[in-house]
Amino acid sequence: MKLFISPGACSLAPHIALRETGADFEAVKVDLAVRKTEAGEDFLTVNPSGKVPALTLDSGETLTENPAILLYIADQNPASGLAPAEGSLDRYRLLSRLSFLGSEFHKAFVPLFAPGTSDEAKAAAAESVKNHLAALDKELAGRDHYAGNAFSVADIYLFVMLGWPAYVGIDMAAYPVLGAYAGKIAQRAAVGAALKAEGLA
Repeated sequence: MKLFISPGACSLAPHIALRETGADFEAVKVDLAVRKTEAGEDFLTVNPSGKVPALTLDSGETLTENPAILLYIADQNPASGLAPAEGSLDRYRLLSRLSFLGSEFHKAFVPLFAPGTSDEAKAAAAESVKNHLAALDKELAGRDHYAGNAFSVADIYLFVMLGWPAYVGIDMAAYPVLGAYAGKIAQRAAVGAALKAEGLA
C-alpha cells in the first residue's frame, strides 16, 4: 500500500493508524502547493481533488477521505481493536465521531490555514474552533477515549487535529482535559514513529 501524506496534515491520522496495526506500507510525501510527490509525480492522477490523505491499495484502487481510510485500516487489521465490530452500537458511535471530526471540526480550521482569508473570517473561524474545543473538553472529562471504551481510529483522528490550534494562535491551556488526553496518546510508540517519519519530532 501507498499512503500519500503531507507532514502535519490530517493524513497523519492514517499514518499513525497504519503504524498501530503494523501494516506494510509506503508513505509518499506530497507537496500540496504544486500537487507533486517527492519523486515529481503528478498527485492529481492519484486523487483528482489534490487532497491528502489518499491510500492506494495493492490492487491499484485508491481510497480517499479520512473516515473511509481509517475504517479500512482498522477493518483490515481487526486484532488491532481500532474499530468496534460491524453492526454493534459502538460501531455507529465511532462513525458518528468520525463524521463530526471530518465534517465539522476539521472544516472549522480551514479558513485559518487558507491563504487570503480575511481577518474577520479568521476571527470567526477561531471562535468556531474554540467552541468545538470547549465542547470536546467537556465531553472527554472523566473519559480515556473519544468513542467507546477502547482506543480507536477516532482517538487518532482527534489527536492529530488537537495539534493544530498551536499553529493558528489558539492557546490549548484553556482546555486542560484535551491537553492531558493528547499527552497520553502522544506517548504511544506508533504516534512517535509517525511524527518522526514526518519530521515533526
